[in-house]
Amino acid sequence: MATLEFIRYQHQKVELGVDSIGWNKSRKNPIPKLPQIIWENNLPWSEANIWALEQSTTSAKNIKTVRSSMSHIYAYAKWLESESISWRHFPERESERCLTLFRGALINARNNGDIAPSTTSQRMATVIRFYKWMDKMNLIDSERPMWKERFFKVKIKTSFGLEHTLRIVSTDLAIPNRKIISSLQLEDGLLPVSLAAIKKIINLANTSASQELELMLKIGFFTGLRLGSITDLKVGTLENATHMVNTGWKQLSVGPGARPPVATKFSVTGKVLIPQDLLSSLKNYSTSTRRLKRQALASLENQNLLFLTRYGNSYNGDDSRAVNVEMSRLRSKGKKEGLTVFRGFHFHRTRATFATELMKVALNFMTVDESIQFVREACLHKNESTTMQYIKFIESKEAMSDTADAFTNLFMGLGGIDKDD
Repeated sequence: MATLEFIRYQHQKVELGVDSIGWNKSRKNPIPKLPQIIWENNLPWSEANIWALEQSTTSAKNIKTVRSSMSHIYAYAKWLESESISWRHFPERESERCLTLFRGALINARNNGDIAPSTTSQRMATVIRFYKWMDKMNLIDSERPMWKERFFKVKIKTSFGLEHTLRIVSTDLAIPNRKIISSLQLEDGLLPVSLAAIKKIINLANTSASQELELMLKIGFFTGLRLGSITDLKVGTLENATHMVNTGWKQLSVGPGARPPVATKFSVTGKVLIPQDLLSSLKNYSTSTRRLKRQALASLENQNLLFLTRYGNSYNGDDSRAVNVEMSRLRSKGKKEGLTVFRGFHFHRTRATFATELMKVALNFMTVDESIQFVREACLHKNESTTMQYIKFIESKEAMSDTADAFTNLFMGLGGIDKDD
């Protein structure tokens, strides 16, 4: 199967001599962890790798955006190999073309709950963007059009009341991200899982996943940290944990302002709650033989990371291929064992679960305003409106439950009415 590798790219420039041609290092800063795709036969996908390099050097995109784009192309590469289809396969029959077949596979995966609707749309859009670039660079030669373009006009009104029209180009291969209009949705469009589901997920991870993934899931469920922050936790982060007075909880400092720094969304610096028992488990893991063996293989910059792969590499944040692969295996295992909680379960739902349960508890002991402030700080929400979604979610869910009970009781009562009435 194809692999996604990360290299340290050093810019070079050509030096022309009288009788020779040489290469010298450029003064440009090297690109750390530039993503590169290698096919199963150990040959590089040169076109995709050049695209990644060009995005990293000639556009305003940062390296994290490039890695995200390449993760979608990597998923496409794996699908191509699994189906034994060439990325240049554009026969006369449209239904047999590689992009059309991939679009169908993505929609099926979305409908089965294997990938989120937003990921489905982004993945298809990224693959199309890659093909457009190849077409522009004359790296692909297709006798037939790869897609049909569609043109849309969107009217936009400025704050001054001025109106202008944008002309947008799309394709017939695009997959719309149709969001469900519902009050029962939280940040990133995710839903929490039940407390019973948490137990089932962690129990299966304990028996069928690596110790690293089990601990990551526990951190997600019991601290609300995003995967990008979890994979950037340092051993020093645990050592510098502070105690919350009169509680069984401690606090971890995260964000660019923490010491040591830990990556967070929007670069927010703050403190997150962590149960004392979980903190003790993480500290024990940090000094375990298993982790120390991985640390011995790690580069100097990664040695203080709490979680390392078996090769001593970083898990690479939100786009971690290693975590995604293992999560996919865990979902498959759960489905085989008949555990319905794994249908549509993704790592980011751990955060939605933590915030929902924390808000429920807070509302029992604090005012609404105090609860919002407490949960906002615990979840490092940039905006209060994000925290308010959890209040609305809990209220909506309780109202729907009461309505459903009343509706059921009404019809149960009707069922006992005599026919003559």
